[in-house]
Amino acid sequence: MYRLVIQAPHIETQHLKQLARLSGAHSIETVHQHSQHAFKLHGAEIENDEAVADFCESNQLDYAFIPEDIGVRDIGLIVMDMDSTLITIECIDEIADMFGIKPQVAEITAAAMRGELDFNESLTRRVALLAGLDETALNRVYEERLQLMPGAETMLAGFKQAGAKSLLISGGFTFFTEKLKTRLGLDYAIANVLEVENGKLTGRVVGDIVNAERKRNELIAHREMLGLSGNQVVAMGDGANDLPMLHAAGFGVALHAKPKVQAEAPYVINTVGMEGVLNYFC
Repeated sequence: MYRLVIQAPHIETQHLKQLARLSGAHSIETVHQHSQHAFKLHGAEIENDEAVADFCESNQLDYAFIPEDIGVRDIGLIVMDMDSTLITIECIDEIADMFGIKPQVAEITAAAMRGELDFNESLTRRVALLAGLDETALNRVYEERLQLMPGAETMLAGFKQAGAKSLLISGGFTFFTEKLKTRLGLDYAIANVLEVENGKLTGRVVGDIVNAERKRNELIAHREMLGLSGNQVVAMGDGANDLPMLHAAGFGVALHAKPKVQAEAPYVINTVGMEGVLNYFC
């Protein structure tokens, strides 16, 4: 048996009643007292997924069928992409802006995230364009431009309080993931290392690139290290290089993601912030 979780900035009562009919749910409950942004429809039947999906799409509602017997305390690991997932920006595009070459770099970033370019090649090309940039530009991006995705701290606090570990894994850079790890109290962080010589970026990455395969492998490695089953892992991402990781998790969520990712990911959130992922399990 499933609960159907419905989320949006504003939800009409008539929509909930119609969804209860479509899904076969027997009762409707708010996820949080006094909140009108998230509801649970208990006893929903997943066989009715297509009708529910069509209705939610036409009414701009986020939905998810979650097994009734899984709650927040059953989740042992949350895995997140960084750029455009945990934070609102693409760090490499903003670094490029400091160098006056944002359009050239952003074009490659967008193609890679849509899945049109090999990630390793796209990252190598983008980083090469940054050769000669002063390292202090990275700190300016962090201080002046980096913002958390709405709901990020609520989501992290809720899972942490329930005992889950957190892994930030990014095709971006350790300069940013390490700062976020400290700031947000994350358990693990993995990203690419930018090579710096004499205070300037060389245009190269040190070591192996964190790509789609690495993200998936690290999720599995951390899951096994923690002795968890697949259904105890939640992953979130927005780009094509996150898809293998999303499929490896028990609950893989496309968060404000590119169309290709929304089409292929098991779960999708478009209308609410990161707190929407926590709401699946509350």
